[in-house]
Amino acid sequence: MVFKVSLFILFITITIVRGSSTKPLVTIGTRGSPLALAQAYETKRLLGLHFPELSVEGSVEIRKIMTKGDSILNQALSEIGGKGLFTKELDVALLDNSVDICVHSMKDVPTWLPDGTILPCMLEREETNDVFICKKYKTLKDLPNNSVIGSASLRRQAQLLAVNPTLQVVNFRGNVQTRLKKIENEVVDATLLALAGLKRLGMSEVIANAQTIGWEEMLPAVAQGAIGIQCRSGDSRIEHYLSVLNHVNTKTAVDSERSFLAELDGNCRTPIAGQAKIVDGRLLFEGLISKPDGSEMIRVKREGSSSDAVALGRDAALEIKAIAGAKFHEYGEAVQVLQAEAAAAKAAAASA
Repeated sequence: MVFKVSLFILFITITIVRGSSTKPLVTIGTRGSPLALAQAYETKRLLGLHFPELSVEGSVEIRKIMTKGDSILNQALSEIGGKGLFTKELDVALLDNSVDICVHSMKDVPTWLPDGTILPCMLEREETNDVFICKKYKTLKDLPNNSVIGSASLRRQAQLLAVNPTLQVVNFRGNVQTRLKKIENEVVDATLLALAGLKRLGMSEVIANAQTIGWEEMLPAVAQGAIGIQCRSGDSRIEHYLSVLNHVNTKTAVDSERSFLAELDGNCRTPIAGQAKIVDGRLLFEGLISKPDGSEMIRVKREGSSSDAVALGRDAALEIKAIAGAKFHEYGEAVQVLQAEAAAAKAAAASA
């Protein structure tokens, strides 16, 4: 009898120990940059705020995942694959059940998603503007001719050169802190960064000393400033959590922008910008496509009911295609020519 009781106590002890080491209720997949981690921790905070069981220590785990886009920093995104460079490894982790959700900067997410995944949630959006950061000059218009601006974004490059063709735009990648250090060390004269990222990193001093640029001067990227959360299709438990976190107006606006991008078949190889906002129930959309040197640019606007958000974005893209006509393909091809010239110049310099 004593032996049986001892075995029973041992069984209970093992069960308790195992129970205490069970896996988290939610595992979040994220890139490892400071900004990506800030966004993941904000998601964790919100989950704990709305669901008591997720506020318990250890109930939500954050798992860092290295992506191809994070590991190759000496080339422009347009040269190494465009969209998907910051998401593919996260998709794999989600589909093999290593993580339950993936937290993304929505501007990095392709307009298509892998089968078996959905994007049902977007957190409330931050301000979407770009900011101009420079040690010597207060505003973008103050920059003298032939100034060097660091940016890996073809969208920013095209809009900069449309205003001042003498500017030199050079590849400039790395996390926010790395780019700011290069400005401090005067590696380049200036750079442009997303205001949303600086806010999420708590860089109020940087923002105070920078120029926030309006849409009319620098239209932001599609989905800039938005955080999206991806999960597996049919995972009702996770979908319930995310439905509470979803900010409807943000998702409506971003869905419109991504519809615009999808119709243009946009990626990091073509300078495309698009922004939507909801004012008094009406959706206001503005989008553009450009050649990388800013020499040719088509800009369109739309306004309509927010319930027609996706259709409005698609219709704006169709207008761009109609205006461009037979020359539409030239916008993407111009980038390929630019890349070929850069590669030739690099090869010539290496052999000199």
